Amino acid sequence: MKVCKISILFAMAFTGSMVSAQNPVIRNMYTADPSARVFNDTLYVYPSHDRDNAKWWDMEDWHVFSTTDMKKFEDHGKAFSLTDIPWAKKFAWAPDCAYRNGKYYFYYPTDQDNIGVAVGNRPYGPFKDPLGKPLLSRKSEGVVANRDFIDPNVFIDDDGQAYLFAGQLEVNAVKLNKDMISYKGKVNIIKGTDHFFEAIWVHKYNGKYYMSYAGKKDDKSADSILYAMADNVLGPYTYKGEILPPVNSGTNHHSIVQYKGKWYLFYHTADLALQNIPAGSEDRKYIQWRRSVCVDELHYNSDGTIQMVQPTVGK
Repeated sequence: MKVCKISILFAMAFTGSMVSAQNPVIRNMYTADPSARVFNDTLYVYPSHDRDNAKWWDMEDWHVFSTTDMKKFEDHGKAFSLTDIPWAKKFAWAPDCAYRNGKYYFYYPTDQDNIGVAVGNRPYGPFKDPLGKPLLSRKSEGVVANRDFIDPNVFIDDDGQAYLFAGQLEVNAVKLNKDMISYKGKVNIIKGTDHFFEAIWVHKYNGKYYMSYAGKKDDKSADSILYAMADNVLGPYTYKGEILPPVNSGTNHHSIVQYKGKWYLFYHTADLALQNIPAGSEDRKYIQWRRSVCVDELHYNSDGTIQMVQPTVGK
């Protein structure tokens, strides 16, 4: 069967737990939706995990990868899965992670409805659910969720206040308490994120807040990575434009991080699937569900706006 041939190709080409930094940078499995975080001197990537024979976004678990040189990425194995969450049924989609109180807090969506949190002693887990229920869901008071309620992103400001962002079509935001597993106050709906669809990511550069996300610019058929800027983390934001054009996976989901003096844009494509699935194979029609994490350098203009990134393949 074609799926078996693909699995054998993986096994032959990628022995061991270290993977090359040639784009796609994670090659021992299909991965997507990368959240890149720096803890101490190590950069960690928290992606979702597309199955080798996936035909939809029906992911079941999460792995964690790390690098200290941006050349080799180590797979630390499965850190958390749907089987670890009694209240969740399906869809281990795009996660994020944050550090506080000597612990690592892993945020994840399930069931197209809920945002959960799990806690671990190490950045690569294992993680455990401390609540036995979602941290935030479409049923929570004040949440606006006219489509899926997904894609958690955590931002900790310079004053130590942590924020959780999530949503699709609308950006919902709450202030997290210091315990990182509860929140205070109302749900804020962020304004100024033109063309927003999903995949929220917030970072700060030279005193300005940047909210980047996936969305269709000018009625393009696939998602670009777009961004807006603000003087306040909760906005209102002012739309600025496109960071990354549409890629061959249809969807895209990214993160922006500074590491060892350089800024990087992590994102996903279908490049690995295209490399591994022979031309003419029926499995070619499923490449949008067999994605792979890539990374390129990100640069700013003198006025703080972000320069367009052209995705590289096999760099």
